[in-house]
Amino acid sequence: MINAELMSDQNGRLCGFHISGHAMMAESGKDVICAFVSSAAYMAANTITDVIGAKAEARASDGDMYVMISQKDTEKCADILAGFKLHLLNTQEQYPEYLKVNFTEVQKNAEN
Repeated sequence: MINAELMSDQNGRLCGFHISGHAMMAESGKDVICAFVSSAAYMAANTITDVIGAKAEARASDGDMYVMISQKDTEKCADILAGFKLHLLNTQEQYPEYLKVNFTEVQKNAEN
């Protein structure tokens, strides 16, 4: 199962995400749920870091992606994260056995 953790700050603003695991719906390379989630996650991460130019910690490895936006850039990235959240929730609704979306509040200071 893919676990998607959407993180928000103390004010309820989305500020990052952590995606981990594999859907295991089909063999590697043919798993559409993994493709849905990873494609959307890479698009969100690349838009945040390379298009908007927001300061963010971003890292990815096999089956794992983490993105945390700096507090000062959270507002600039709000629409991207809102769209990503909607994509994940719609996918979870259609395929609940393969994707679980969770929400976590994180403590952020002015430097992160």
